[in-house]
Amino acid sequence: MANEKVLIVDDEEYIRKLIRKSLLLENYSIEEASCAEEALIHLKNNVFDLIILDVMLGDQDGFELIGKIKSLGVKTPIIFVSGRSEDYDKILGLGLGAVNYITKPFSPAILCAHVKAQIRSYQQYIEDKRISSSFIVEGPFKFDLKTYKFYKNEKLIDLSYKENLLIKFFMESPQQVFTKEQLYENIWSDTIIDDNAIMVYIHQLRRKIEEDPKYPKHIITVWGIGYKFVP
Repeated sequence: MANEKVLIVDDEEYIRKLIRKSLLLENYSIEEASCAEEALIHLKNNVFDLIILDVMLGDQDGFELIGKIKSLGVKTPIIFVSGRSEDYDKILGLGLGAVNYITKPFSPAILCAHVKAQIRSYQQYIEDKRISSSFIVEGPFKFDLKTYKFYKNEKLIDLSYKENLLIKFFMESPQQVFTKEQLYENIWSDTIIDDNAIMVYIHQLRRKIEEDPKYPKHIITVWGIGYKFVP
């Protein structure tokens, strides 16, 4: 395995050591930060394959920090780890662009499985961007497989990389109904289903592509089953 690089941002040394020990067994290269300021220094000087970010840091809220990370132009996937387990916090974290939200206490093995899945998914995303050279066109929507840019009526719609993967997956099979399990396995490359993640990303996509997100016409809920894309 290549030495993919992971940044662990947590103000608890015990948690950092626990995560570090688990990931080193998988031959990941690890950098650590105990606060937001240290994390930003690392991100300005290094490129990472994944960031593990605590919500409650000593000098800054992790939710605030993710905004600063995005403002640096960093596209690296972020997994939140937090002792805050309310659905509101999970939905907020995912809505800010994290690819997953794991509550403490957690199993190091489960966290490691999530890390593997997210790195694999992100690497495939980068590779697809590099080698693709065509478009998917469905109704008013166009997806550029070379640049991974998404358009509605020729207008560029700004999407996160997970949103890009989700709309691409839908556009490859319009009108087909997908279960939550199928979406999670294909977009998150994971078999550990997280309903919150799916719900948040569906909501985000609707907000960006629907004329009225409350009454969606393109990303349709099929009650009791899942979702389908209607161009």
